[in-house]
Amino acid sequence: MARIELQQLQHSYLARPKSAADYALKEVNHTFDDGGAYALLGPSGCGKTTLLSIISGLVTPSEGKILFNGEDVTERSTEQRNIAQVFQFPVIYDTMTVAQNLAFPLRNRRLPEDEINRRVAEILEMIGLTDRADRRARRLTADQKQKISLGRGLVRSDVNAILFDEPLTVIDPHMKWQLRSQLKQLHRRFGYTMVYVTHDQTEALTFADTVVVMYEGQIVQIGTPSQLFEKPRHTFVGYFIGSPGMNVLPVELDGRTARLGGSAVELPGSIEVGQGSTIELGIRPEYLRLGREGLPTRITKIEDIGRRKIVHAELEGHEVAVIVPEHEEIPADPRLSFDQRGINLYADSWRLELEP
Repeated sequence: MARIELQQLQHSYLARPKSAADYALKEVNHTFDDGGAYALLGPSGCGKTTLLSIISGLVTPSEGKILFNGEDVTERSTEQRNIAQVFQFPVIYDTMTVAQNLAFPLRNRRLPEDEINRRVAEILEMIGLTDRADRRARRLTADQKQKISLGRGLVRSDVNAILFDEPLTVIDPHMKWQLRSQLKQLHRRFGYTMVYVTHDQTEALTFADTVVVMYEGQIVQIGTPSQLFEKPRHTFVGYFIGSPGMNVLPVELDGRTARLGGSAVELPGSIEVGQGSTIELGIRPEYLRLGREGLPTRITKIEDIGRRKIVHAELEGHEVAVIVPEHEEIPADPRLSFDQRGINLYADSWRLELEP
């Protein structure tokens, strides 16, 4: 396995980029520790696949360096970097059997036949295709073919890293959960360095120990699932993580008070902010309360989703979402209160640290 360092990486698909807007990937400085399980999370077009392709050697960056265990590999091919990559759509040999597909990369490396058979049998069991080992791949379903592709990425024990580019797109939801669990078990057992690209927050948060959130070509936050949820560093992270996402409200500061129109919200601290900054208060629906005390609000819609309700309300002309337990009463004349533990303050979309 490898420790992967990204030093001042930038990439543009244009021959002569002239401004930051011309870069698909803006400056990235980050280290993927040896044996870590990481997810690159963000919407389509945010730069995550470009970054993965640079790590794998499929794309040479316009600027910057990639180091594996301290050695510069920026100009080296995928094969020279000893990378295993699993793509969004299955890449397999239709004329081979399932077992032959899995054995192929091992035979290319001239491993002993008994070692090949042992590894193939182990991966077949892991991906649930033991009973189809001798079946031609062309006869399998799309999700079964992707499982072979996943297996081929996992069968080698000598790789520096395994990279996954939206690998579960063609797999049904129940199987997605199973494969994510199996990948997690494999990581714990063998300690592979894994980098997993996805736009699905559930995949990222359940697979990775550390999630790298990308937006408009840059990394906006790196953290654990808990850190991303409780303290989003950027308002985009607040929107993107959680269902529903974080409420973001434009406010004006007055010491330890945030003012939204005629309403005032007490803050857990204070901070000095320069003039001209756009100030916003962020709070997740889980930290808002509907009751008989607080700020007057108007309910516009209630969604009952089983164990909880998502209440959509209006506060000073702005829509907010509130999560309410299934059996909790919603007052006829509701008022909204803010749990200070969940309040985040932002200047120009970036989180501020409040002084107690």
